[in-house]
Amino acid sequence: MNETVKIIKVGNSAAIILPKRDLDRLQAKVGDVLTKLDTESGLELKRYDADFDAQMQVARDVMAKRKRALRELAK
Repeated sequence: MNETVKIIKVGNSAAIILPKRDLDRLQAKVGDVLTKLDTESGLELKRYDADFDAQMQVARDVMAKRKRALRELAK
């Protein structure tokens, strides 16, 4: 089902208003932090997961340090 959300001005920024059912679906509440993902089809919102974020940072660090080895393995 397609629904619309309204963009409102908040200071020098903008915000969208999410209905309660959307917050429930995200298992989020006012004040929580969400992760915004850019996908091929647009934007995706997910609950912020500090453990996953830390794991991804470690993976990015390893990939940056081992760029040449990973490029060779990809061949």
